[in-house]
Amino acid sequence: MTNSKTNVTELTEVTIRFAGDSGDGMQLTGTQFSDNTAIFGNDLATFPDYPSEIRAPAGSLAGVSSFQIQFSKLDIHTPGDDLNVLVAMNPAALKVHLGDVKDNGTVIINEANFTKKNLNLAGYDCNPLETDLLKNFQTVKVDMTKLVGTATEDLKLAPKLIARSANMFALGLVYWLYGRKIDNTVDFIQKKFAKKPEIVEANLRALKAGYNYGNTLELVKTTYHIPKAKFEPGCYRNMMGNQALAYGFMTAAEKSGLELFYGGYPITPASDVLHYLSGYKNMGVKTFQAEDEIAGVVSAIGAAYAGDLAITATSGPGVALKSEAIGLAVMAELPLVIINVQRGGPSTGLPTKTEQSDLYQAVWGRNGEAPCVVISASTPADCFYTAIEAARIALKFMIPVILLSDGYIANGSEPWRIPDVDSLPEFENHKTSDPDGYEPFDHSSEFLARPWATPGTPGLEHRIGGLEKWDGAGHVSYDPENHDHMLRLRQKKVDIIAEEIPDEVPYGEASGNLLIISWGGTMGSVRSAVEHIHLENKKVSHVHLRHLNPFPKNLGDIIKRFDKVLVPELNLGQLATMLRAKYLVPTIQMNINHGKPLKTSDVLNKINEILGE
Repeated sequence: MTNSKTNVTELTEVTIRFAGDSGDGMQLTGTQFSDNTAIFGNDLATFPDYPSEIRAPAGSLAGVSSFQIQFSKLDIHTPGDDLNVLVAMNPAALKVHLGDVKDNGTVIINEANFTKKNLNLAGYDCNPLETDLLKNFQTVKVDMTKLVGTATEDLKLAPKLIARSANMFALGLVYWLYGRKIDNTVDFIQKKFAKKPEIVEANLRALKAGYNYGNTLELVKTTYHIPKAKFEPGCYRNMMGNQALAYGFMTAAEKSGLELFYGGYPITPASDVLHYLSGYKNMGVKTFQAEDEIAGVVSAIGAAYAGDLAITATSGPGVALKSEAIGLAVMAELPLVIINVQRGGPSTGLPTKTEQSDLYQAVWGRNGEAPCVVISASTPADCFYTAIEAARIALKFMIPVILLSDGYIANGSEPWRIPDVDSLPEFENHKTSDPDGYEPFDHSSEFLARPWATPGTPGLEHRIGGLEKWDGAGHVSYDPENHDHMLRLRQKKVDIIAEEIPDEVPYGEASGNLLIISWGGTMGSVRSAVEHIHLENKKVSHVHLRHLNPFPKNLGDIIKRFDKVLVPELNLGQLATMLRAKYLVPTIQMNINHGKPLKTSDVLNKINEILGE
């Protein structure tokens, strides 16, 4: 119940960021608020942001962990740009994130952690709560740790446990601010800590204390209500990108009638694909955590040779280690899916930050002429359908497929409409058991897909490997003419897939002054910017690419109909370079590399700059 003196204002959309030390439970807090928002019925998009260090020094700027959510009554595409609310659990969180808060936005601060030590670690010469640093914001300063201690005094808990419950106090306060019920979080706490009743009680009391504290706030005269969004009818769940990949590949295995094999090695931010799949052994999913990246990919190649739907997942540094084996899969013409959840590079780079800098690597990053199909996911929910598309292409064309995701997509979440599985198409594959006229590298099929013979099938004994083969029979060949022929054939296997890719349809006008071409996780920001521009009656069109190698066959014709082409990317211009090389178009680059998702406002500013406004 809200304070009778408090007004309730209806808003269209809100962006909130929870920030604190890695040990402050910000990811858990943000996830609980997201689940609550999904249950309520808002559209939402989230962006968890982790430190790169496993145990970064407490109180340091490098150790700040945050979770951002935008929720709305409208259809939204991003976790938001500037913040309506910042919850800062310590000085470092305030320093890192205050610059993103809108003027007159709300800043909720846990005063308990503004000690001299923490202020020094954050680089503050004096306590910012005692200066005019926060004068442009609605600031709620509260000693959360003290109030949680008071609420749990009779439980005789250790001070450390009381401090760790402060995140539930903050969550309860934000629930109050936006008129939300706490029931789903109560259920979560009771289930998660069922074997530790004292922790259940401490967190429940902290949650309720934060919620009730809102009623005592004289400073906050207004709470907020964001109405439910209008979704297409159906059953929804809040879905993260890596989870959606796992579900997509399980669906693809079911539709293809094959067993699913995952072989890989843990690496941020791709590890959760393995974690999710390993929980479905009851559905016939086989997972293998290898000793290194090379063993992970070659185990998947072995599974593909044996007749499974085989996948492996990694990030850019892992793809580098897998590259020779991927070349083997190209040479052997095996259906293999390689997931690259991109992160900031090069080398170890920014392990927990997002980037789009592995497109060159995906298209060309192998020795020799070793072409792979390359596709990319655009949102967390889209990962489900992109996984299905990757499996479909790999099986139909007997070819390795690289699926590009990124850290933002992998860890972000959004509502996902659960599809009717029966409505999804069945998959083709080229398994054969007929020994009559069998040749392992027979390319006489319509799409040059060779037959897929399971080892041990009588009459289908054959040899594959990394040495060049004769077309058809598959014997080792050093003939120069055959080598040239096989190189061109393997490239043609990729090129003809363009005939299977749906034509692109621009969002907006079919021709005009400016076309924006994007790929991967920039989709939401670009589409939001274009929607905003359309409200101003400005004609800007947008094409977002899923298929990157080969490109859709009509892409060149679309580009010719526009005066200018803008390509926003989280790299130094990789897709822009590919478009210039392929279509001889003078693309305009927009390249931002901060380890964070692209902002809608940055795209808007660039559009207006190009339009001369």
